[in-house]
Amino acid sequence: MQQALSLPELNAPPPRHPVVGVQKDIRYYGATATGVLNSPQATGMSFWSINPYIGCAFGCTYCYARYAHRFVIERQTADGSRETGGGTSDVPSLADDLEELPPWLAFERRIFVKRNAAQVLRRTLQGRSKSLGAVQRAEPIVIGTATDPYQPAERHFHVTREILEVLAEARRLRLVIITKSPLITRDVALLTRIAQRSRLTIHLSLITLDRELARRVEPRAPTPEARLRALRRLSEAGLDVGINIMPVLPGISDRPDALAALVRAVAAAGASHINACALRLRITSRRRYLPWLDTEFPELAARYQRAYGTGYQITDRYRDGLRQFLRATCRRAGIRYGSPEERAFDGPADGRAGQAWEGARGPDGTGRALPVVAESTGAYGMPEERGDPGASALRNTQMHLGI
Repeated sequence: MQQALSLPELNAPPPRHPVVGVQKDIRYYGATATGVLNSPQATGMSFWSINPYIGCAFGCTYCYARYAHRFVIERQTADGSRETGGGTSDVPSLADDLEELPPWLAFERRIFVKRNAAQVLRRTLQGRSKSLGAVQRAEPIVIGTATDPYQPAERHFHVTREILEVLAEARRLRLVIITKSPLITRDVALLTRIAQRSRLTIHLSLITLDRELARRVEPRAPTPEARLRALRRLSEAGLDVGINIMPVLPGISDRPDALAALVRAVAAAGASHINACALRLRITSRRRYLPWLDTEFPELAARYQRAYGTGYQITDRYRDGLRQFLRATCRRAGIRYGSPEERAFDGPADGRAGQAWEGARGPDGTGRALPVVAESTGAYGMPEERGDPGASALRNTQMHLGI
């Protein structure tokens, strides 16, 4: 990463969001945080959260957190400022820089670095605000809910490490870290120290062992092999590490043979448990995911439109079947399915869930996946292949997790 070293214009006030680094087509802006520990009341989630960065360079096609940049733009508009990135004519204003890209792409290419996050967090924990409930009552604090705390920026800015150093000073916390990056192994010693004083669980996200598929779905994220190596190293250090198979992509990453292989691999590498949930397509994520699907898996596009046409969740039947399949698979592999934090990630069923899936071939064209293990009547909610796309009759003998 190249550090931004441009000189400010004469008599110009310093920008509120200076450019602090450039990495190929990604630009990093410095941000001054006023708060770091987000309450459940503020986020609508059932836990406290910390996000060291705004935006994420991994560019996962299904990411739900792309809405974050909207708040930055709204604050920019409210302030009425058109600040420059570094005071030079060749660096566009922040507003122009964000607006020149679609919001979904700005989330991946314009990253905000909360440079003072650790100092703000220390003041928060030392004060008497309501945020202390997260400490006093050991309520869950999740790091990395809307951005990966170990994305490439962390190698340069160390914001996540500084936050962890503050949390290491406290006792009896209940901490969860979510990441796709093996960079987390850099902090093994610090994480071990935290685990000695608090309850710490690490969730490594891994949805497939297929390297080529992973690159298509998560273009800039670390390879599956790198994540498995990180899992093994963290586990060998005595840390509690689970795997998030999140999200399972219908028709793409949900073949039972592939999921079973993934479960066996992470169990062998030392994972303590597995969490999983099916893809959710909220407005901000579908604006990225559905055009990507049209290009990468056009044969699935119409079925996705039907399945997610009236809501962000796929059917209850599909999700229940997926859960039953993974529970059985984990039991055979000798690994626990679910964790104390599971409910935080796998929310209640959405009454507006889309239409049931039609039967079809898997993404590689090799045919149907394995039979249902939970119910002979067809647990996964896939309608038979019929001329009528709205057919709702289920196969009585064989179902599959894919489309």
